[in-house]
Amino acid sequence: MAAAAKAGEATLRHAFGNVLSLFILLLIGVLAFSIRLFSVIKYESVIHEFDPYFNYRVTQFLTKNGIYDFWNWFDDRTWYPLGRVIGGTVYPGLTLTAGTIWWLLNSLNIPLSVETVCVFTAPIFSAFASWATYLLTKEVKGAGAGLTAAALLAMVPSYISRSVAGSYDNEAVAIFALIITFYLYIKTLNTGSLFYATLNAIAYFYMVCSWGGYTFIINLIPMHVLLCIVTGRYSSRLYIAYAPLVVLGTLLAALVPVVGFNAVMTSEHFASFLVFIILHVVALVYYIKGILSPKMFKVAVTLVVSVGLVVCCAVIAILVALVASSPTKGWSGRSLSLLDPTYASKYIPIIASVSEHQPPTWPSYFMDINVLAFLVPAGIIACFLPLSDASSFVVLYIVTSVYFSGVMVRLMLVFAPAACIMSGIALSQAFDVFTRSIKFQLLRILGFSEADAGDGSSANVVPENDAVKVDKSEETIKERPSRKNKKKEKEQMEKTQAEKTSAKSKTEKRLLVLPMELSVIGLLLLVFMGAFYVVHCVWAAAEAYSAPSIVLTSYTHEGLHVFDDFREAYAWLRHNTEVDDKVASWWDYGYQTTAMANRTVIVDNNTWNNTHIATVGTAMSSPEKAAWEIFNSLDVKYVLVVFGGLVGYPSDDINKFLWMVRIGGGVFPHIKEPDYLRDGQYRIDSQATPTMLNCLMYKLSYYRFVETDGKGFDRVRRTEIGKKYFKLSHFEEVFTTHHWMVRIYKLKPPKNRIRGKMKKSKSRTSTPSSKRSGSRKKNPWQ
Repeated sequence: MAAAAKAGEATLRHAFGNVLSLFILLLIGVLAFSIRLFSVIKYESVIHEFDPYFNYRVTQFLTKNGIYDFWNWFDDRTWYPLGRVIGGTVYPGLTLTAGTIWWLLNSLNIPLSVETVCVFTAPIFSAFASWATYLLTKEVKGAGAGLTAAALLAMVPSYISRSVAGSYDNEAVAIFALIITFYLYIKTLNTGSLFYATLNAIAYFYMVCSWGGYTFIINLIPMHVLLCIVTGRYSSRLYIAYAPLVVLGTLLAALVPVVGFNAVMTSEHFASFLVFIILHVVALVYYIKGILSPKMFKVAVTLVVSVGLVVCCAVIAILVALVASSPTKGWSGRSLSLLDPTYASKYIPIIASVSEHQPPTWPSYFMDINVLAFLVPAGIIACFLPLSDASSFVVLYIVTSVYFSGVMVRLMLVFAPAACIMSGIALSQAFDVFTRSIKFQLLRILGFSEADAGDGSSANVVPENDAVKVDKSEETIKERPSRKNKKKEKEQMEKTQAEKTSAKSKTEKRLLVLPMELSVIGLLLLVFMGAFYVVHCVWAAAEAYSAPSIVLTSYTHEGLHVFDDFREAYAWLRHNTEVDDKVASWWDYGYQTTAMANRTVIVDNNTWNNTHIATVGTAMSSPEKAAWEIFNSLDVKYVLVVFGGLVGYPSDDINKFLWMVRIGGGVFPHIKEPDYLRDGQYRIDSQATPTMLNCLMYKLSYYRFVETDGKGFDRVRRTEIGKKYFKLSHFEEVFTTHHWMVRIYKLKPPKNRIRGKMKKSKSRTSTPSSKRSGSRKKNPWQ
């Protein structure tokens, strides 16, 4: 009766724990969604940044024209005169996800606009990512660590920066796909289920559809598989977890048009194939070991290993032959920039020019993950107590993500889930130790025995009966060595080993009892640390990452100032220019110009054609006449520049100008960076070089600027400009926004040349006719 009562109590406690966990997960999802709504509450429901405007435009096309037109869409409003095949050059996961949500809502008679769905897609999937983090961490260290990690990820600033309402970028759904793929891999590794292996391949396919960062998955998992093989942790579960992922996942990845045969032809994927071969060689060795005698096994292993080495060498030779003709040996420019941080600055300035491709500073770690930076080492140590296949995977995940985040600030986004998982494990283990110590000490103070205290604690002390049972089971095994049923004997031994391991872990937990004072101080410190983390995350979500880049704000003694110059400029282009007019600007503003002004652009944020971007950079770096000739050859009618010297906006074209020079000079050698520098310094004042003062970018930015204050003081560079009074001969100003942040110029037609040619031709044709008319008689009626 007592045993039945205890079993019923345990079942009830387990059910209550599951319900409580479900309720906490629901609250975490609400938290993850609501903390990302500050941008809508403080500003308005609007798309943020630059790339999201392209994704929004593509989603509009998908919902209006359907999936088949989307795959075959040739966009003639971008990269004029080349154009762009959208269906074959875009990762369709985000677009298809938002389009499906919009279609489902409208099918249920919930008439939301496409823009509204796009704005709220990222907050919705942040909740999904938090739940996926719970599942992943639960497989590693239990439900308590999973709930803690999910709560941390829901608020971590690094993830908020890419998932606020309006941040409609690929990472909005890709982080969820990344975490769920890792969870299904660990789940398959723990269970050996082919069902979960199939789901893992499907999740990987969704990740491939969503983001180019899928290469991180297809390299991290093979690294873990190789680690398990080297450390002697091979099992059939490892084979089931990896082999279907490589075969089925690669076949599915090749179905994505933007990936295609790159899934088997580029160096980023070769590691998975090599590990796939090694895994099969190891599996064959283990299989032979089970059916052959030790003597025959040595001969067979020699043969298998020899054949395996030959196959591996042949595969490596084929792969080397495939990539030998490529100057980058089959690696993409971004991948080489991760492996060699100096590669982009040396050879591909277009990649180095992007701010999110720069390495982060130490303060950015504290800004983006805050106190988690101090908890990660403790989580790594906890993963080794004890070390399992799942815990070794998250350790490998955190190590690799730390390196990549140190190379490229954008990859802080990949580091954030790993940091939350490790911090969740550390906090859960610490709370377990502190609360168990306090409970044990309180029970001992109240007069209970140590056995009673141990029974009441979460880490029960090993009773003597258990030890007796273990000893008895060992004796029975020793007494019956000749038992015929080997399967039952093996099961009995495994059960005994599990009981011994459990007894050992319980004994270790019993030893981890701290003094009452130390436990209380530790709990208070953890609570204070958690409160500080929450306050920082709310501040980051409300102030640092909620402002859309297209609408800027500034606080002064006069109050809040709103700078809506970007939308003002795009609205002017939309209403005051012809539909077929071409607009030239630096590539940062291409997506916004196409989506908001509906005008054709020369370059945009896709940056797939370095020569085309270098042509625009050369035009901006050239004198006015040469720039006019370049733009006129591209059929450009308007030139747009962003200028922040009046209001102090630092991300303007003058601050980006040296990248235009470097990119242009990389293709056109007559553009040399030293010509724009004075003693190695970039200056726009009176000490600036003549080449700098006479280039098109300088003139279009500072034209009539001296009229604003009479001095021409640039608030970003904090100096007076060098050339204040000049006129434009080939361009004319047609629009400047209220705060001078966006300036639009129109190319002047070559009227003087045409008139001059016409006068010469008239004079040539009129000379013989005048001679003839002189010889004729004069008309009397005139």
